[in-house]
Amino acid sequence: MPGPLTGLKVLDFTTLLPGPFATMMLADLGAEVLRIVSGTRIDLTTLLPPFVGRENISAILAYLGRGKQSMTLNLKDPRAVKIVHQLLGDYDIVIEQFRPGVMGKFGLDYAQLQKVKPALIYCSLTGYGQTGPLADRAGHDINYLARSGLMAYSGPKDKGPVLTGMQIADIAAGSNNSVIGILAAVVHRQRTGEGQYIDVAMTDGVMAFNAMVGAAYLADGQEMPREGHMLNGGSLYDFYETQDGQYVSFGGLEPQFFAAFCMAIERPDLIPGQVMTTDLPGIKAEVREIIRSKTREEWLAIFKDYDACLEPVLSLSEALTDPQTADRGLVVDVPLPAGGTVKQLACPIRFSTARPQYDRSGVFAGTHTVAVLKGLGYTEDEIGEFKKTGLFQ
Repeated sequence: MPGPLTGLKVLDFTTLLPGPFATMMLADLGAEVLRIVSGTRIDLTTLLPPFVGRENISAILAYLGRGKQSMTLNLKDPRAVKIVHQLLGDYDIVIEQFRPGVMGKFGLDYAQLQKVKPALIYCSLTGYGQTGPLADRAGHDINYLARSGLMAYSGPKDKGPVLTGMQIADIAAGSNNSVIGILAAVVHRQRTGEGQYIDVAMTDGVMAFNAMVGAAYLADGQEMPREGHMLNGGSLYDFYETQDGQYVSFGGLEPQFFAAFCMAIERPDLIPGQVMTTDLPGIKAEVREIIRSKTREEWLAIFKDYDACLEPVLSLSEALTDPQTADRGLVVDVPLPAGGTVKQLACPIRFSTARPQYDRSGVFAGTHTVAVLKGLGYTEDEIGEFKKTGLFQ
């Protein structure tokens, strides 16, 4: 059955992680995505091991390029602009990830392409947005998190902010907001016939993640300290080390879950003190010692009979082979271009009728260049001339 986004056609001018992850999501859901990249500029994600399949392609490229076609174009060449204009006869969504103004220098910004395709939806994904004093500044995930305010109240008091194992700003803010923005613009276009420009900044997206703490600050002006809130270490809601060096997580904020936790660790005397007092550090230290007295598996066996919001901290291998993961179909086998399959993380969205599509893994840059140009009517001789004169660099 066709994916729910079948019929949408996307020109993808993004690199590294945020944009490619967003367009992979669109491709999984049925959109036709053509990724246009430089033939000479190095994308680090294509060089990172491990490598899979007979073609020895990076597993990350095989994942982020899933379901997409790829062509190479030297965007500094005026002939590339003509080709993009021709592609807009068929494609109606553009997403790009250059710094502000770069696409304009190529002749490929929204103002210029909208003249060619009035109903065009055009999304620019950057770290700091198209406006403001930081618009032209370089940055990475850690920088966007640092400027968002989140890190000021994250991490332990004695250590300060800590790194996370995934790119929160890149994916949760950048990729997801790009997908949301594009699909919202599609709905708007269906209703009005109008395309529009979308400005997605990863820092903006992370700023919104302040959520409850941000709402409180804007109401009372009180900064939230580290370990000063029930969700940032200011309660028993936390991670706890077990006897065998593993960890468990406890998230029982509601009275019934907190009471169940206290009963399971044989400390019913703590139940009346659910709203923690100034003695929280002492109580927490006692709980940490209790949890350290047994292995992770021993605690899981005990908590099996308690509805207490306690779960193990799984390793990645454990998480990917967990029965819940298998039941939800979160790992899929995706065909490789030269035969065989590669295991990849699945699209996390489930539909009652339409299903995500995993027809092919990502491919090397430029794999479909010739086919795309032939589809636009170019001859073998013309394509050969383009190659000799640097259009695909």
